[in-house]
Amino acid sequence: MNPFKTVREYENAHIVLWLIKDSCWVSGTRWLGMLMILPTLLVAIDIAWKSRHDPHDLWTNIAVCWWIVANATWMTGEFYAGDTWRPYAEISFGLGLASLALYYGVLKWRPRFRQDIQLSYEDDL
Repeated sequence: MNPFKTVREYENAHIVLWLIKDSCWVSGTRWLGMLMILPTLLVAIDIAWKSRHDPHDLWTNIAVCWWIVANATWMTGEFYAGDTWRPYAEISFGLGLASLALYYGVLKWRPRFRQDIQLSYEDDL
């Protein structure tokens, strides 16, 4: 049974995981910061999967997943590799931006995606 009544509640709970991870990063609490990578990323992937029927949410959530991968890579590099992993984090950030560029630059303007988005917005009204 899902303890969250809405997707919004689930997304808000995900923010808590992310904040714990980043708070550990900034405070230097390595063990907990590293531990928080997996649940933070898994929940982001689950949210993306649940949003797969709405192209706008799906592509935004894919970008969020890449953002968390980049963030976790950067944190791990700072903790254990003398901040030498930043270029790998930049790749993941770039993939997140590429996901949004693909959606906003190409897919959103295709007729099928426009129709899906319009239906999604009408369902919310």
